[in-house]
Amino acid sequence: MTRSNDPTRVPQGPSAGRSVGVAAVDPVPIYREGLSGLVQRTQGMHWAGQAINPHGALQLAEQIHPDVILVDSGLDPHGHLSKLLIAGDPALIVIALVREANRTPAFLHDAIAAGVHAAIPRSAESRRLVEGIRRAYLDRRYVDPSLATLVSAARQSASAAAVRRAQMPLSRREYQVLQLVAEGLENAGIAKVLYLSVETVRTHVKSILRKLSARDRTHAVTIAFRAGILVAQPDDGPEQRLTPGSSAPGVVKYRSR
Repeated sequence: MTRSNDPTRVPQGPSAGRSVGVAAVDPVPIYREGLSGLVQRTQGMHWAGQAINPHGALQLAEQIHPDVILVDSGLDPHGHLSKLLIAGDPALIVIALVREANRTPAFLHDAIAAGVHAAIPRSAESRRLVEGIRRAYLDRRYVDPSLATLVSAARQSASAAAVRRAQMPLSRREYQVLQLVAEGLENAGIAKVLYLSVETVRTHVKSILRKLSARDRTHAVTIAFRAGILVAQPDDGPEQRLTPGSSAPGVVKYRSR
């Protein structure tokens, strides 16, 4: 098996004789396990990894470079995570797994504007999901038929949705740092999780405060939630918090075949 570990790679089709690495970002363990089993049973695909939150997703993309990543819409309602993932690896195919609560023109407009390549219902049956992954990987664009009318409506109301969409003023690393600040980690704990120096983390925090016009860390987190930069864990997500000293595998779980 050839692992997709080159960030400068370009997409390749089945004729290249390679297995497509698929990863997922979802807070529900049983759902991730189901996706893993489905992918591993599918010819031409292998399971590249999994993450439970946006911070973990960015680490997963940096460390493993999967070909395709499935993102739970509940973790990325404004497209911020998807935009950062694609910016970090233009060859990466990002597929939004759309929850019922996000089946709206506004969400789909934001997802498309962020560069998401495909949208599939999170409740889709296995055959439809596999077909969607294949189509998205080959064509770099796919919308499940059940979402097609919403996409059309999203394009018609693009200007209104653009006004509603929260902006992302933070860099990729600042976004990760802010998520860990929201989890209650101090600079030393954040440094251990991201493999950075404490001084570098301190610099990122200062930049976050400046960009968000925040008085302090708590104020920055409050502003970020209100602006949609940070989002609350979906209702069916695990009640899990990071602790100081957590290593990357505690946030990102991955394995290869």
